[in-house]
Amino acid sequence: MTEKVWLSQYPEEIPHSITYENVPVQSFLTKAYNHYPNKVAIHFMGRDVKYKELYESALKFADYLTRLGIEKGDRVAIMLPNCPQSVIAYFGTLYAGGIVVQTNPLYTERELQYQMADAGVKVILAMDILYPRITKVLKDTKIENVIITGIKDYLPFPKNLVYPFIQKKQYGFSVKVEHKGGTHLFTEVLRRSQPTPIASESMDIESEIALLQYTGGTTGSPKGVMLSHKNLIANTKMCDAWMYQCKKGEEILLGVLPFFHVYGMTTVLLLSVMQGSKMVLLPKFDVELVLKTIEKQKPTLFPGAPTMYIGLLNHPEIGNYNLSSIKACLSGSSPLPVEVQQKFEAVTGGKLVEGYGLTETSPVTHANFIWENRVAGSIGVPWPDTDAAIIRSSDGEILPEGEVGEIAVKGPQVMKGYWNRPEDTAMTFVNGWFLTGDLGYMDKDGYFYVVDRKKDMIIAGGFNIYPREVEEVLYEHEAISECVVAGIPDPYRGETVKAYVVLKEGKSVTEDELNKYCRENLAAYKVPRQYEFRKELPKTAVGKILRRALVEEEKQKMNAVQAK
Repeated sequence: MTEKVWLSQYPEEIPHSITYENVPVQSFLTKAYNHYPNKVAIHFMGRDVKYKELYESALKFADYLTRLGIEKGDRVAIMLPNCPQSVIAYFGTLYAGGIVVQTNPLYTERELQYQMADAGVKVILAMDILYPRITKVLKDTKIENVIITGIKDYLPFPKNLVYPFIQKKQYGFSVKVEHKGGTHLFTEVLRRSQPTPIASESMDIESEIALLQYTGGTTGSPKGVMLSHKNLIANTKMCDAWMYQCKKGEEILLGVLPFFHVYGMTTVLLLSVMQGSKMVLLPKFDVELVLKTIEKQKPTLFPGAPTMYIGLLNHPEIGNYNLSSIKACLSGSSPLPVEVQQKFEAVTGGKLVEGYGLTETSPVTHANFIWENRVAGSIGVPWPDTDAAIIRSSDGEILPEGEVGEIAVKGPQVMKGYWNRPEDTAMTFVNGWFLTGDLGYMDKDGYFYVVDRKKDMIIAGGFNIYPREVEEVLYEHEAISECVVAGIPDPYRGETVKAYVVLKEGKSVTEDELNKYCRENLAAYKVPRQYEFRKELPKTAVGKILRRALVEEEKQKMNAVQAK
């Protein structure tokens, strides 16, 4: 164990350690139902779902899964955007003893087939528009039953009548689902099932898996991260402790982060149910819809990603919306530019702080304090019960303050390992420390700083260059909306620095002007040698910019030139 110097920074309201009950994740919903049966749990596109309905629907879903043959430990996939059905299926699967496998609705057939086969999924719940895609992968998986739902299933009247026509116009076809053996309609699942309370079996919450969450697969094939009931309970409780000014059962969480991403699942879905709060769900991130929703529904907590906050700030009419209900925003998935933090706080009057974590850590390990002791540019300090250190990857030695090495963590939120990949699991741990793959350092007060991903560090002419440092400078330029910096192949320097830039609407800047600006703010070897202006950057569903996709583009261009 390291000396946890950061604990001296904790306000007295945040405990250094938390007591975790020996209960499964689904106990969050059971308790919320017992305490707040008539309180709204979910608001979705004009429809309210109370905790009583949510609890009983989850039990009905569990009942149906059991009758389909799902047993303890079987995997059930959920391929949905944020909607009531995704919450019902999540807890219903856990009540049935199954393991949840969250699946991105944007997956191609190849990606879907790989994940379903790797996880050994037996049942999948998906949107009706995805049905044709799913039927094409069934023969190569263990899926025995497909449950289909649609956005209209939880829309209020008359939206539910109009939506099929909107869907046909948007997708060019009407979804036809054959109701035959192996295919089931979600509405029928709930209608034919009973909300029979399920007595939780005694279980070892540290060893039993609740969730298989697949990594992004930026290097190699995606890996299934095994997160136990204890992992998820611990990280949710930590999140609740960190937000100590929040009032149980009184907060309203904006759920625009997708639940098929572990960050949205923990900081919105699980946190709101654990607190007995209300979550306002949006099926996708749309700037104008988010602004209107904040003004009308008045959410108090808004976990998000930097690209979301940037998108809102760049909306030309943001000043016309009342965003003052926002108390706190915890930003994750990618670095939060200081400029964005300051501007968003000025617009809302709330607090926006950067957090840090990975899929393998359920996901949060560090964050800045929301209401005190914030350090700009830092990812903050480790959460309660979490230990962290800077380690030299080659030998596992813990480095002193100020030295750059790999960030390593220990804690009850750290995964059990990778699904069916013992060798990969073993390589990720050194002396009991989980290696994050991120390079960083710790200051004398215990605040941690991420320099960059180990695999994203650029080595140009023998110099180590960290893309994040260059990006922070670019984000401060008044004309830049978004940017990402990557190392691309260079025959002389090995790698060279290239910046991909998206300009703000109505703003302009030339490559020469950017080059002059960067030279005034960066050492010469860090200045981008190339700039490329784009209308948009490739992103994941949660808004994380895909740096590696741009690097692959450059490699393909080089290969094409060499082939001529």
